[in-house]
Amino acid sequence: MLILAIDTALDACAAAVLDTETGELIAQESQAMKRGHAEALMPLIGRVIAASKTAFTSLGRIAVTTGPGSFTGLRVGLSAARGIALAGNMPVVGVTTLAAYAAPIVSQNAEHPVISVIDARHDHVYLQVVSGNGSALVRPRVAPMADALEASRFGAPYVVGNAAGLLAERWPSDAVPPVTVDQQSAPDIAWVGWLGAAVNPNTAPARPFYLRAPDAKPPSERLASAAQTTSP
Repeated sequence: MLILAIDTALDACAAAVLDTETGELIAQESQAMKRGHAEALMPLIGRVIAASKTAFTSLGRIAVTTGPGSFTGLRVGLSAARGIALAGNMPVVGVTTLAAYAAPIVSQNAEHPVISVIDARHDHVYLQVVSGNGSALVRPRVAPMADALEASRFGAPYVVGNAAGLLAERWPSDAVPPVTVDQQSAPDIAWVGWLGAAVNPNTAPARPFYLRAPDAKPPSERLASAAQTTSP
């Protein structure tokens, strides 16, 4: 099966075509960016499809990151994925950024726990902890950095994500230090594809995976909130 993987959740705009039968990543492109995903994504996907020497009609599935991440970035990738899937009458599945960060480590049958951590700002992080075989130790959540550091109780971990460095800097001095600290601005797009191949379309919907309400609110919501706070 050919899978088109898309990621715009964090500080990258990325796409790839994965052939699950040969295990080959046929084509991929990733651009580091904090803004501008909406303008960059469709041309980038077009280049990836051209480089893969396949056609949209040859794809068997679309996989897209669902968050946690940037509210605006998530919607760009999800909208593109849904549109391509609808036009091609093919399934689209969602993959969380936390799972995509952990996947390459878990795939190696790691002996240590894996902490996926994403900066949620204001001294908070999005966090998930799994054992070396992928079983959940701490389910996805948003937590103050101080609470996230309690994951040190699981022993020496692999720490990965765009907040891996932040967590490592504040790691408790009396705890066993991390085995590896892998600061990544975005997950590997290849693993978005592989996870997309593994999940069931019925249980992995392509919709935003929010662990808290987005900071950006539509004008109507901001006005309603302001009205409530100023009402007598």
